[in-house]
Amino acid sequence: MGIERLPARMATMKETTMLRPDDLYEIVDESVATGPAATPKVLVHSLDGFMDAGQAGRVTADHLLETLENRLLARFDVDLLHDYRARRPEVTFSEDHFTEYTPPQLNLWLLTDDAGVDFLLLEGPEPDNHWNRFAGAVRQLIELYNVTLTIGVHGIPMGVPHTRPLGLTAHATRPELVTRSNIWDGEMRLPASAGTMLQVRLGEAGKDAMGFAVHVPHYLAENRFPGAALALVHAISAATGLLLPSKALLDEAAVTGRMVDEQVEGSEDASAVVNALETQYDAAAGSVSRKSLLADSTPSAEELGAEVEQFLAELNREDDK
Repeated sequence: MGIERLPARMATMKETTMLRPDDLYEIVDESVATGPAATPKVLVHSLDGFMDAGQAGRVTADHLLETLENRLLARFDVDLLHDYRARRPEVTFSEDHFTEYTPPQLNLWLLTDDAGVDFLLLEGPEPDNHWNRFAGAVRQLIELYNVTLTIGVHGIPMGVPHTRPLGLTAHATRPELVTRSNIWDGEMRLPASAGTMLQVRLGEAGKDAMGFAVHVPHYLAENRFPGAALALVHAISAATGLLLPSKALLDEAAVTGRMVDEQVEGSEDASAVVNALETQYDAAAGSVSRKSLLADSTPSAEELGAEVEQFLAELNREDDK
């Protein structure tokens, strides 16, 4: 039996090795103009799975799809890219049977902004497999639809208070594309994601690519935090000139902000922690060097954020009783 199975196993490995980038996706709508003569476009991508504090990237993508005219252009073969055992899809159990299996989807959409300008949105789960082929596939689609700039968005947890404007870390394949100052100095070694790898590969190919990571208060990182998506929408608009709607996010952010304020104000300890975070934030904003903030005697951002996170978690548990 082992000898009989070997050729089939070898055939499977050979088929996987011979996969080309264009085997990973299919064009769904062929009516959209393609090639160098097509109108230049921006591509925004939000890939779930690595790090997205406050669900910033996911909420941004959902918001754009919900508020703008859109049509599906291409879909990726998720069976080739997704690890189902690592990130299991959901299914509904109804009394005595299973229903409503929700498969993961990684799609490329054509959207139209409020000024009638078309752009692309790539959204869905981050690929678990075939990263280089995935980058090659995205590059093919970029060339097919004449994309001139690619922008990735997500959220990162930071020791900042929710009562201050959210910061952003910007990065790009060319220094000229980074038009805002970052708080980071020097180099860091970080775990890669499909989105960051994509930016590296596009840069190597001479393509313009950039991204924004919004700084989310890390005591709110596990929750939906619409203010983070609002900051990303504004950043995309500023970088591209796209006219993107933001009122729905603005309204939701205001409601969320009031809810968090009420929870924090209900506890002297939590109020003291947030006040300390505010002191750190204001000191950093007013200092020439971030090193002066790190030398401050105020408790670390991690310690302060952990206290607030624990406090809010306890309140949520009490609300669930």
